[in-house]
Amino acid sequence: MRIPLTIIDKHEGASARSMVTCHYKCGDACWHEPPNTSSNTYFRDIARGAISRRSILRGSAAAVVAVGATSALAACGDDGGSSTGGSSTSGTGQTGSAGAPTGMNFEPVAPNIEDALLVPAGYEQAVVIKWGDPVVPGAPAFDFDNQTAEAQEKQFGFNNDFAGLIPIDGQAGHFYLVVNQEYTTEEFMFKGYMPKEPTEQQARVSMAAHGITVVEVQSESGSGKLTPVVGDRNRRLTAMSPFTLTGPAAGSAFVKTAADPAGTTVLGTIGNCSGGLTPWGTMVSGEENFNNYFTGAASVTEPVAKARLDRYGFDDEDDYHQWGRYESRFDLAQEPNEGNRFGYIVEVNPHDPTATPIKHSSMGRLKHEGANIFVTDDGTVVAYTGDDQKFEYIYKFVSDKKIQPGLGAAAMQHNMTILTTGTLYVAQLTGNEPDKIDGSGKLPDSGSFAGTGTWFPLLTVTNDGAQSLVDGMSAEEVAVFTRQAADKVNPTKMDRPEDIEAHPTTGKVYCALTNNDDRGTDGEAAADEPNPRNENKNGQIIEITDNHAGTDFTWDLLLVCGDPAAADTYYGGFDKTQVSPISCPDNVAFDPHGNLWVSTDGNALGNNDGLFAVALEGENRGQTKQFLTVPRAAETCGPIIGTDRVIVCVQHPGEEDEYSADKPYSHWPDGGDSQPRPAVVSVWKSGGQIGM
Repeated sequence: MRIPLTIIDKHEGASARSMVTCHYKCGDACWHEPPNTSSNTYFRDIARGAISRRSILRGSAAAVVAVGATSALAACGDDGGSSTGGSSTSGTGQTGSAGAPTGMNFEPVAPNIEDALLVPAGYEQAVVIKWGDPVVPGAPAFDFDNQTAEAQEKQFGFNNDFAGLIPIDGQAGHFYLVVNQEYTTEEFMFKGYMPKEPTEQQARVSMAAHGITVVEVQSESGSGKLTPVVGDRNRRLTAMSPFTLTGPAAGSAFVKTAADPAGTTVLGTIGNCSGGLTPWGTMVSGEENFNNYFTGAASVTEPVAKARLDRYGFDDEDDYHQWGRYESRFDLAQEPNEGNRFGYIVEVNPHDPTATPIKHSSMGRLKHEGANIFVTDDGTVVAYTGDDQKFEYIYKFVSDKKIQPGLGAAAMQHNMTILTTGTLYVAQLTGNEPDKIDGSGKLPDSGSFAGTGTWFPLLTVTNDGAQSLVDGMSAEEVAVFTRQAADKVNPTKMDRPEDIEAHPTTGKVYCALTNNDDRGTDGEAAADEPNPRNENKNGQIIEITDNHAGTDFTWDLLLVCGDPAAADTYYGGFDKTQVSPISCPDNVAFDPHGNLWVSTDGNALGNNDGLFAVALEGENRGQTKQFLTVPRAAETCGPIIGTDRVIVCVQHPGEEDEYSADKPYSHWPDGGDSQPRPAVVSVWKSGGQIGM
């Protein structure tokens, strides 16, 4: 059921996400009833009936390994609300008596509402690449008023999200910058645009502005600058590029179409949100809000098929892009299986610009925020992923293959199959003190939110075939309708699990839970220990100590975000008067010193979104310092945290209600009276190292 937008006022304390962003990015996901209507037992009922199991698990904490692969992450979200600015009422961002941990020695940027990217004193910044810049040879210069699909296919796409840097073998100082383009906001791309009424040219430009970009960049000695190199190594993947579908879904009746009767070749990737870098040198990216690119859902009335569409949130009213007018495959009335061909983890080999990218159905079909890899000390490859919507779940995939070293053809051919065979799991979390949770965010008697958990297997895939581990569903059904499969095993409904990544040395897994203002409301899941606040507008970050290849784990909340002066916030036990206020965490990354870095999306405290460093160990645990803020109405994405530079993707600058290309709200990054353009930015310290 849609909540009428006309009766919703923007109000203080809600996410700063504009309604226009909600329209185009996620199809107004947060203004609908959540699609997870499963009858999972509420958390408190689970806990009261599971004392013996919880006691057993509590006594067997998982052993953590120290071998892993870090990846640069980005994230996205879909909460609605206001974009009013203001100053935080508390939290100075000053260093406390414990001092700044190594890598966090910078003057925090104060909360603000400026139309600029602000960095600490002593730091410099430069745009690396922005929407419309040339990527492949022959790309024309960007002309905002004369865009064509042919030009956009060769230029940097719109609304960059994830970013990663992969060294180019044998060429020092040169990297592949891999970036995904999550979605388009046509009202800010074209003057005179009529909502839901694109011309064919506008629709095809939009299709070409989606996908993934691989662009070579060159570093500059003594600086953090990165300069694009337009050449044969570069590549643009769009909504029209071919992808190979692997795993149980491939060739199944659920993905066959008139254009692809074999059910193995999918055109395009859309809704790409966060992602990660694999230890074998590829990029993986999550197809997240794919449902709002399709029309014709109302034509599907057969009960089973309709329930499957409803579980993923397909709704004709949410199709703001209207591609189905010009590409019949995006009309479910004409091609009912096309929607089942999106929602996967995609993998791209940047070292070979001719290689066909892959969609991995063995990892399940969700609204994947992204995926990130950890390798245990015995070589087991584990991928973590979150399903980014209210009351959805946390997953992991444990491969049965080991990595072959090198970038040669044979090694890469093998390594590109690592995510095709293994076991897919979903998480159930149990709190240590469930009876102490009342939805207020008050800490339990122990002084922390903590507990244990279990991974429930859904699907096992081997070279010899696939086996469903869910009663009443085939392996193909589990791979394609993973949400419904997960519902059957009673996992924990979470507050929008977004970016999730294992620490490269401790192995602890960190997941950003962005927000969930439906938590504890009528008919929805009550607050529980991992999601301890009703009407949660600020989100939290969970820390999981996982038995990576096993099925048990322990967990605790590192941050319960929001105004530090509020009683319902928690900063790892650190002095809350000495932290930077953080709201709506979206993606996570790690610096070379082991600190966690968090980017935000939809700051509910009335200020611009930003990037924050968080200490994880010792007396500084929970110390949070804001490193930068992005321009007004923008989202912070794609952080890469290194010694020489920090890289962020600035997504949807100026994307605010009552504004458009005809009336810009932002002029970043070019200034003057220019149109705002999403861009990738590099930040570095003058004559020094990041955070030192």
